[in-house]
This record gives sequence, C-alpha cells and structure tokens, in this order.
Amino acid sequence: MDKKYVSQAVLQNILQHTDIGIHVIDENRRTIVYNKVMAQLEGLKAEQVLQRDLLDIFPSLNEDTSTLIKVLNTEKPIIDKTQTYINYKGQKITTVNSTIPLFWEEKIVGALEIAKDITYLKRLSDQLMDLQRELKCNNHGKYRSKNRIKNYTFSDIIGKDENMIKAIEIGKRASNSPSTVLLYGETGTGKELFAQSIHYEGIRKNRPFIAQNCAAIPEPLLEGILFGTDKGGFTGAIEREGIFEQANGGTLLLDEINSMSWELQSKLLRVLQEGYIRRIGGIKDILVDVKIIATTNEEPLESVKKGTLRKDLYYRLNVVYIDIPPLRDRRDDIPILCDYFIHKYNPLLGKSVIGIKDDIIQYFYQYSWPGNVRELENSIESAMNYAPDNRRYLQREDFISCHNIFKDEDIFNLNTLNMERPLPEYLEEMEKDIINRTLEENKYNISKTAKKLGIKRQTLQHKIKKYNSRAK
Repeated sequence: MDKKYVSQAVLQNILQHTDIGIHVIDENRRTIVYNKVMAQLEGLKAEQVLQRDLLDIFPSLNEDTSTLIKVLNTEKPIIDKTQTYINYKGQKITTVNSTIPLFWEEKIVGALEIAKDITYLKRLSDQLMDLQRELKCNNHGKYRSKNRIKNYTFSDIIGKDENMIKAIEIGKRASNSPSTVLLYGETGTGKELFAQSIHYEGIRKNRPFIAQNCAAIPEPLLEGILFGTDKGGFTGAIEREGIFEQANGGTLLLDEINSMSWELQSKLLRVLQEGYIRRIGGIKDILVDVKIIATTNEEPLESVKKGTLRKDLYYRLNVVYIDIPPLRDRRDDIPILCDYFIHKYNPLLGKSVIGIKDDIIQYFYQYSWPGNVRELENSIESAMNYAPDNRRYLQREDFISCHNIFKDEDIFNLNTLNMERPLPEYLEEMEKDIINRTLEENKYNISKTAKKLGIKRQTLQHKIKKYNSRAK
C-alpha cells in the first residue's frame, strides 16, 4: 500500500478519535475536515458540512464574525477565544477555540479551528459566581455568620518549630497591613490556612475573603471569573461581576499564581498598580480595594527563572514574603500534630484513641512526608478508621493504607539482622540509604543535602558517585 495513503488513513483516525473538535476550510472557504467531536458540538452531521461553503452552512455568520474566514483573510491566528452559542440542536455550548492559518510554500491554503468543549466548567464557574454574589447579598456585607464554615485563625496553626513561629509572627504583622503577601510552601503545608488567618485576624476580618485556585480553571474562563463580564464581551456573555468586585474591601487569595498565563499576569499587575479593573467587554473602570495574597508551591525565584512567574509581578507581590516550612524540617512538631488530629477525629469517628505507639512515632520521624501536614492528617484519619473501637493507642496494623511510611521498616532491624556479610558492607548499605533519603528530602540539591548531613559538598559528591545516587 502507498505510504501516502497509509499516512492519510492514520491522520484521519487521529482526527476522528481526539477529544477536541476540528474544522478545516480551504482557501475557497469550503470545509475539507470536520471531525465527530465538532459535529457533536455544533449539532450537525459531517455530510451536511463537508465540501460546502462555510457561510452556506452557517448563514448567521459573515466575514467579520466567522473566526475561520477572518483568519483566512488576515492570515493571523486567533488563540484561546471563548465562544458561547446555541447549536443546531438548541443546546447552549461554551468552547475555547483556537484558529490558525494554514500555509503551503508561503501561500495561505486554508484555516484550521480546534474547539475544546468547556460547557460543564463554564456552568460550574457561573454557579460559583452566582453563589458568591448571593452570599454577599444575603449577608448584607457581613461575611462572618454563625452558620458559615469555620474560618481559620493563627490559633489553628499547630506547632512550636522556630521557623513556623517566625512565619506566624510575620503573618500576624501582615494581617493589619494593606500590603500584598506572597506565600511559599510545598503542597500540604497549610498555605490557605495562613491566608485565612491573615484575613480573619486582620483589619479586614468583617469583609469578604475569596479564594481562587488559578490552576483549576481554564485560562479563558479565569479572566472572566477574576474581572467579570459585560454584555457583548463575547457571544453569550452576560453582565456579571468578578471576584475582584466581590472581594472589594476584603481579601482575595490567588492560589498557584505561577500557573497563570503571562498575559493574565500582566493584567493582574496592572490592577495591583492602578487599583481598578475593567470587565471583559466593559468600557468603564471600576475601583477596587482588595488585599491580595498569592501562593506558590515552587520557590518564587525558581518560577521567575523558569519563566512561569513574571519578574515584575513577583516584585509587586513580594512585599511581605512568608516561607512555610515543610513537615520534614519541623519533625519535632509531629507528636503535637498527631495528638491534635487524634482529638479532632475521635468525636467524628466515635473513637477514644489517646495516642500512638512509640515505634510508630519513630517511623514518622524518619519519613520524608512529601504531602506534608495534609499527608500526616490523612494517615491519622485512615488509621483511626481501621482501628478497633476499643483501641487506645494506634498500632502498626492500623496504618493499613500507609505503605510508604513503613516501606523500609525491615532494612536495618538490628534484632533480626543476619550477619552473613562483613560489617563494612552493612555500614555502607546504611550510609547509602541515609544519603538517598536525605537527597530525596532536599529534592536532590547537593548543597542542601551536604548541609543537612554535615559533610562537605566534595565528600557528598564522591559518595554519590560511589553509590550511583541521583543528584542535581
């Protein structure tokens, strides 16, 4: 079989089985590719569309409103455009479309449009916005009521570690300041807990606190959620205030700020500098007084270096900087946290646990806790679910789902060690294990690992080469 036809057959299969809609027109505006997903989105059949002029199929469009024809005429792409429309079946659909010109030997030969169905996400974001607005109206501007979910303060942050206490002290000072706050901490360290504490112990505590995860919402929808929309902003747009307006006078938490696109980061920077927003499709500026708390689970300067965080936005956000230490760097807090979580889940699970066996605590000290405090809490909750109702102290057998914590429990058990090899071999094996564990805890950074182990960089590098360990 001719390789050309095989390639075409493979391409056709890919186009038909992808989860995005694909529509291609040639230089004469005739449809030459129209896959199943696009047909479902628009409520049509491929035979109704293929080889026909685009404007004959969609008479409501013209050369100005059709993105495919516009790209064909201008030879310039249109990227990530949100469109809401009623398809041929009467269904309201929201898509994110990108339309690009197609060239052959420097001559335009057509245009390609890809469409991602985000109708469900758009519906959820609209419901979220409506609920937040309803809450604002019902409370008449008072955002703390007896029936609301618990709002956290610094008294809810458990621990006596020196670095954690330092972070709390900075947070308390920031709570009475209008300045922006940049929170850095790994996943599970309690960034939102800190953000809520800053708000609810500060001068804005009786005003709204709104949190938005920037990584959880597609970029085209995120802009509308942040700044709101006016009629005419895009097809199907309605007048709706964004969370900047809803948080006016209060605090807005922007979680995972480094996941936001550079273009949207630029718009956010302008809001921070000028103090007003403009809705999508709007023509008037709206003054807002919002305290911004931004978080990142990657060191901010590393994000700047990698290009995921704009340098100018970093400097604007980094007025008050709080570094929340990971659990592996405050291991002395582990027993305190364990007691706290045991007392939290006893009434919820109908248990009367009073502690954890000492040998389990030793494993907790050795474990690196990549999921941090959240992982520790989940481990305690899990063990208490498995523990018998009359259990007083949690035991190894209760931690059924916590395999990672105990995965190396039998490697160096001196009580069961069979001395069939010379002592130096066992010591080398122990040294190798300690180096690997410490490298993992410090994300394979040589300087940090050497400091933690109390040895020189050159010594560590020699041992890494000797044991073929990973390092950066």
